Amino acid sequence: MLPPPLIPERPLTSIEDLARWQAWVASFAEMIGAPASCAPVPKPQPGGHCLVFAPHPDDECIVGALPLRLQREAGWRITNVAVTLGSNKVRRAERWAELEDACAVLGFANIRLREEGFEETRPETAKQRPALWAAQVAAVADLLRTQKPELILLPHAHDGNATHMGVHQLVMDALAGSGLDTTLAQTEFWSTQAEPNWMVETSVADTARLIQALARHLGEVRRNPYHQRLPAFMADNVRRGGELIAGAGSAVPDYAFATLYRLSRWSDGTETTLAPRLCPADQTLQGNWLQS
Repeated sequence: MLPPPLIPERPLTSIEDLARWQAWVASFAEMIGAPASCAPVPKPQPGGHCLVFAPHPDDECIVGALPLRLQREAGWRITNVAVTLGSNKVRRAERWAELEDACAVLGFANIRLREEGFEETRPETAKQRPALWAAQVAAVADLLRTQKPELILLPHAHDGNATHMGVHQLVMDALAGSGLDTTLAQTEFWSTQAEPNWMVETSVADTARLIQALARHLGEVRRNPYHQRLPAFMADNVRRGGELIAGAGSAVPDYAFATLYRLSRWSDGTETTLAPRLCPADQTLQGNWLQS
């Protein structure tokens, strides 16, 4: 089962491009013996607003299952916030262009708070360069006060990459000074989080859409084919999440693909964890969203 070529022999329409990834994802689901679940017919209503704080261009695709489903099923508006454009200054303009392309595939808005992205967004920067850190925290806090998002995606505190961990601290510091009440969804990629509480299944179509968008980050996936490995990552999330969330020894849901999050309410500077939830792809998120 070979993946589709990264660059096809002829230019493809967006529909053709999605179709080739759907066929590959469906084959992957069949290979692991999981049903190729279908998504419900969406009936989007004007919904809330979600900000996705992406440490690097491509993270918006890797952790994008929940925002994509909220957008499609419940009419949410999704905005990606490009915190950095990577450490390679030569590649930054190219990475921004790739990010714009990927967000267009997903239907996400895309913004950056600085032309070249933030610098040194790492945990130690708060102490080593306090003026730089304070300026970046203030910019994020201003964004939060202006946008008033109902949901914020950010990496968890120990996500195994210095920039991912720095973005966690940056957003939490900004939240503390923003006066905002919202919901947080902590994400994982480079390192798993100990206590995820939401497992969000994605259908073949939605999983393929995420891979289609991730493949637009050409420079990154040529170096490391994240897009080809995303289905395996999402399949392993089912293995972990089935018992971590439903309980040890529980029957694991027959999902092929899922993404794990830790959801909590942030109110008056206090964080309260939400109840565990499984979110199957054939049941719309609208109606049960944010019920604890």
